[in-house]
Amino acid sequence: MRFKGVLSWCLALGMLVILSVPAFADGGNLEVAIGKLQARLEELEKKVEKQESHIKDQESTIGSQQEKIGAYESKFASFEENLHRVPGEPLQILEGLELGAGGTVILQGADNTNYRDGDTQKASRADASYSADVTLSKEFKEIGGRAFIHLEAGQGAGLEDNLTLYSNVNRDSGDSEAKVELTEFWYEQDLFNGKSALTFGKLDPTAYFDQNEIANDETTQFLSWIFRNSPALEFPDNGAGVRFAWMPAEWLELGYGLFDGTGSWEDVGDSLFNIGQVHFKTNFLNLPGNYRFYAWNSNADHTKWLDSEKTKESAYGFGLSFDQKVNEIVTLFARYGWQNPEVYNPEITAADGSNYSLEQSWSAGFQVEGKPWGRENDAFGMAVGQVMPSDDYKNANSGFQAKAEGHLEAYYRIYVNKHLSVSPDIQYIWNPFGKDIPGNTSGIFVGGLRAQVDF
Repeated sequence: MRFKGVLSWCLALGMLVILSVPAFADGGNLEVAIGKLQARLEELEKKVEKQESHIKDQESTIGSQQEKIGAYESKFASFEENLHRVPGEPLQILEGLELGAGGTVILQGADNTNYRDGDTQKASRADASYSADVTLSKEFKEIGGRAFIHLEAGQGAGLEDNLTLYSNVNRDSGDSEAKVELTEFWYEQDLFNGKSALTFGKLDPTAYFDQNEIANDETTQFLSWIFRNSPALEFPDNGAGVRFAWMPAEWLELGYGLFDGTGSWEDVGDSLFNIGQVHFKTNFLNLPGNYRFYAWNSNADHTKWLDSEKTKESAYGFGLSFDQKVNEIVTLFARYGWQNPEVYNPEITAADGSNYSLEQSWSAGFQVEGKPWGRENDAFGMAVGQVMPSDDYKNANSGFQAKAEGHLEAYYRIYVNKHLSVSPDIQYIWNPFGKDIPGNTSGIFVGGLRAQVDF
């Protein structure tokens, strides 16, 4: 554009010279010639300005088109990344917005259903159940916040309504009669430069407390309740709650939760469930481990075993959950829990409607990845544990044996493809319900098959 301006001035100067010659020759017409020349010069300047403006418009249009091309390239890259993402990981549909979906189908059979429509005689039975989950989350990077919604539907109680146990055999069963339910809905805000987080809304307490790396997911790991969370920890149903976490160091996390103890959203201040947890994150010899210690208190109404008139008692307890990777393929875990043995929650019953309360529970086990036999995406897990009723429960029920109920479980997760895994699962329960089922104290063998689909 500068070159065009110089050229215009050169042309104008040349015309001045040409026009000046006759003017000098005529003697006296110089002023007229100069006036014409100035008018012509102004006309040329206007044309040059118009041309420069047109060029600027073209450059702006080109820049806008390049921005659009860059945006399309970014969207295509995101789409291509989602095509090759690990199944089960959320699908990023818009910037910061992620969609996740999955489903679980379980078939289980037992050789001794110790409760079946009032029939306490031995009977074999097979039942199925399924669950489907859809999650939607949004991250607000500019303010350090995130929101989360979890929709769930399921059908079939499996064997759970046919077995009278302290701790049942299918943690995934949750018969919503195929109706979609909102199981989680919360907002989380980072605080103090990301060293703390505050979460509130409809929360699942098990997502924040008593976690475990290899014994915390009934869709891909152990199915039995005792190996999912401690039965001696009286978690309330998902409901109104707030949770605060503080991470003063990379190896330490302190957590506290306050939840509606009944999950009903009614009179939430009258039945609060409090829990605090200390979580140590270790890395011995580059092998990760997690060591969690917690204590809890529930103000929901509990009844005293040896004084039934006391119906407004509280419950409390403590426990631990450890997991440690010991080499490239093997991870170990252990859990222990204890709770107040003098009271029981009348809302917690066995399949036959019986009230009971637990005093202690322990479990331990391992997971081995399938790399040594050429199946690196497979996994084998085995665990054993016991659930121990309280002495006050035994004393309040004359003639009860109230023995420790034992559980053994093993599964093998077969990687079929990136969207499907299938897990044969076996369980054995001895001393079911403390051997206090009239006419039926035999052990129970449960065989099952689980399919997990990730979208």
